[in-house]
Amino acid sequence: MEKINRTLNRLSASDSFQKRYNQMRNEILANEDVKAFMRQQEGVVTRDMIDQSLGKLYEYISQSKECGQCPSLKECKNMMEGYDPHLVIRGNTIDIEYHRCPRKVVHDERTKSQKLIKSLYVPKEILQASFSTLEPDSKGRIMAMKLAKNFVEEYEPGKKMKGLFFYGEFGVGKSYLLGAVANELAEKNISSLIVYVPEFFREIKQSLGDSSLNEKLEAVKTAPVLMLDDIGAETMSSWGRDEILGTILQFRMLENLPTFFTSNFDFSGLTHHLTYSQRGEEEKLKAARIMERIKYLAQPVLIDGHNRRM
Repeated sequence: MEKINRTLNRLSASDSFQKRYNQMRNEILANEDVKAFMRQQEGVVTRDMIDQSLGKLYEYISQSKECGQCPSLKECKNMMEGYDPHLVIRGNTIDIEYHRCPRKVVHDERTKSQKLIKSLYVPKEILQASFSTLEPDSKGRIMAMKLAKNFVEEYEPGKKMKGLFFYGEFGVGKSYLLGAVANELAEKNISSLIVYVPEFFREIKQSLGDSSLNEKLEAVKTAPVLMLDDIGAETMSSWGRDEILGTILQFRMLENLPTFFTSNFDFSGLTHHLTYSQRGEEEKLKAARIMERIKYLAQPVLIDGHNRRM
């Protein structure tokens, strides 16, 4: 029986093997990502290193980088779902490290927040919303859609931009538009957080007994793009307004973090709502402070039209 080493030597010496080997080598070295790596490592990478690492290099070029060839996280074509390859030098060889891809980062951030804050859960139709399914059947909706699209197209992490304050009657699609913005941002690998405000305040109050308050508050304060859904529908206490909502808005204002809102109230109606506490106390100055932060963070946009829930 022929020894394995002799078999391999015989195969490697054959013309067909050499031809396939050279084709693969040329294909690898012609890859733009590999060429960029070689330029970065000029003077370090040798011909022997390349020849010894062809298997790893071929593994590298066969996969998607930065989600460029993957329609979605579930349709990831890479060896490890949600991880893309990065070339590194290890000793005298070229190796691969796998890092979380942008879509995996967004997914993990959302999952972490959902585990932490139960009030994140919103109806399925909102989670599946997109601009393509929105109906431009009123002037207000057309303007709201235009401003929302402009935000998605122009925003990038670190850029100072105002969010939007969508207000209008029940069922006109305010929350659905938030969902569309969130999904479009996700396509750009930008994470966002939708929080249903009434449930969030109830949950925050319950968190006083299990010591998770600060962690939940931090997650909402620092979200790359925060969306506060149905503000004004909550039962407002002075503590919730000043210590929770005020703290969130103050942080986001100082850090220039984009913040969206939906409400049945316009600015005047929301001011009135925030002025009176559960005990019936009138606190105009404290309400005005909250409203100044909201006005700094978001541009008011009226959404009109018929009630889509009926």
